[in-house]
Amino acid sequence: MPHARRRRYTRIALLATGAGLATAAALALVLAAVLACYDWNRARPWISARIGAAIDRPFSIRGPLTLAWRQPAAGPASSWRDRLPMPQLVARDVHIGQPAAMPGGGEFANVGQFAFAVELLPLLQQRIVVPVLRFEQPQLWLLRDAAGRNNWTFHRDDRQPGWQLAVQRVVLARGVVHYRDAATHVDAVATVESIANDQTYGVAWTLQGKWNEQAIAGSGKSGAVLGLQEHAAPFPLAASVDVGGTRIAAEGTLTRPSALTALDLKLEMSGPSMARLYGITGVLLPETPPFATGGRLLGAIDRAGSHWIYRDFTGRVGSSDIAGKLDYRSAAPRPLLTGTVSSTLLQFDDLGPLVGADSNASRAARGVETVQPRNKVLPVEAFRKDRWTALDADVRLTAQRITRGRGLPVQQVETLVHMKDGVLSLNPLKFDIAGGSFVSDIVLDGSGRTDPHAIRAQLKADLRRLQLKQLFTDIDGMRATVGEVNAEVALTARGNSVADLLGSSNGNVKGAVRGGSVSKLLLEEMGLNLGSVALTRLFGDEQVRLNCLVADFGVRDGLMRSRRFVVDTADAVIDANGTVNLANEQLDFTLKPDAKSMRILSLRSPIYVRGTFKNTDISVDKGSMALRAGGAAALALVAPVTALAPLVSPRPSRTANCAALLSHGPAH
Repeated sequence: MPHARRRRYTRIALLATGAGLATAAALALVLAAVLACYDWNRARPWISARIGAAIDRPFSIRGPLTLAWRQPAAGPASSWRDRLPMPQLVARDVHIGQPAAMPGGGEFANVGQFAFAVELLPLLQQRIVVPVLRFEQPQLWLLRDAAGRNNWTFHRDDRQPGWQLAVQRVVLARGVVHYRDAATHVDAVATVESIANDQTYGVAWTLQGKWNEQAIAGSGKSGAVLGLQEHAAPFPLAASVDVGGTRIAAEGTLTRPSALTALDLKLEMSGPSMARLYGITGVLLPETPPFATGGRLLGAIDRAGSHWIYRDFTGRVGSSDIAGKLDYRSAAPRPLLTGTVSSTLLQFDDLGPLVGADSNASRAARGVETVQPRNKVLPVEAFRKDRWTALDADVRLTAQRITRGRGLPVQQVETLVHMKDGVLSLNPLKFDIAGGSFVSDIVLDGSGRTDPHAIRAQLKADLRRLQLKQLFTDIDGMRATVGEVNAEVALTARGNSVADLLGSSNGNVKGAVRGGSVSKLLLEEMGLNLGSVALTRLFGDEQVRLNCLVADFGVRDGLMRSRRFVVDTADAVIDANGTVNLANEQLDFTLKPDAKSMRILSLRSPIYVRGTFKNTDISVDKGSMALRAGGAAALALVAPVTALAPLVSPRPSRTANCAALLSHGPAH
């Protein structure tokens, strides 16, 4: 092609391209002018219908609707689409209704001013893409019914044709949020205000209301802009809430704002009892003394359910320390709680609230009605078995030591708390105590399947090689006591408290002590050998060889009846028989001491142990004492020297057969 012709064609092409671009620019200007001059109030029904279809709930713009062109944000653009201007609609008096699935109708929100820009090209695909959605003076009603349905989750079947809404960021300013949750019994109102000159937070809020009939109050701050894209910047949060004396403080971020509930928070909690957290979190925790913990909470809620992890937490329960990790996951038919909780040092008194065995003052502090009678020792506070079907659990508990003052040398405590369908088990509960070991299996069936009115309980326990000297180091007269203790317990019961369970129990209790020595003073006091007691007081205590002690009780309907109870030492044999009534806490025992050597001023009378667990009375047979004292007085009239004869105990020939006795005691 000649060079002149090529230049002519090039000139024509450039002119045509320029004309096309000029025409397109002119059309764009005309379109922009038309859009700017158009009375958009006429489009309110169409826009309301399109947005309503996109969010699947009624939507209406009742106030003026205006449009202005918003220029692209300054900065580098990834494509030419980022250079396109966007129409920005400003609507006033906007109302959003409840989804059809929520009964009762009403509004989800109303907004004084509602402003948003719309990207143009996605409209060709029936997609409404809103980079920023601004609310001025909004009022929101967030609702959840007892079945768990809520009005703030926007679901839509993507397989169905229709308009779709994609909001990338939300800006809130000066509003009120009403929250009512029938599932967790919350009815509260939060007031939101904008704050300035804060690099982290853009709005502040205050909260008032009720949670499970308890007053709730709180305050906090959050970011002004909530990014809803998958990779949006974390949304900052800070809050402090008090619910009926339980305080919860949190600070962190929404790490995945598109889910609205994906949280990463530093969480601190404190209150009168961990059981109070049930009404707030739905997580079943035991009764405890006042507690305070701090850790990191990670959580997310999606269509499959919720998953929360409270990790690296530390704190105190009463005077005891705790640490660990808990994992809570919603599931069918019940949520599941798993994790580990450990302690370096547990105080024995801090375990009392677990079974209602703490003081009335402690019960009042943790908000529990004082029901323990003053004349009762066994706890009568009822277990809250109605909550046992709220979740399943597998939580491992460990403690290096449990102390009670300077006594109770318990170490290496370990148990697995297993809750399944209302059945609670500690399987096994084991620890080291006073040089020995304790292992037990405990099952409490509160499901109501076998008994709709009471808990069914089973207890099996073995105590092996416990050293008395280590157990009673602080008790006078026991410092010299040594010997090895073994015991077995096997009981079944029904009831709704510790007192009920023991008062209805059936089974066996066996114990044996073999070898070692026992304080002579303690033994002499038990035998009421007054002369030896006086001499021991004057010249000091000494040890007496303990051959054996064997106790065997049968238990029926809470009544423990001794089948065998013998103490054999180098100096005496003591036989005991009687009952321990666990139902009414009554004792009725008779001890018959029999010295193996001559005792001066030995009364050799039966000893009665009677009364209640709270007030025990120890006395001697007054008739026997009177006869012997009367005989001594009569002899004194005849021959004063012989007056001591009735009070002198001759050496008997009887000795208990410890080998035979121990063969019937617990295995060792």
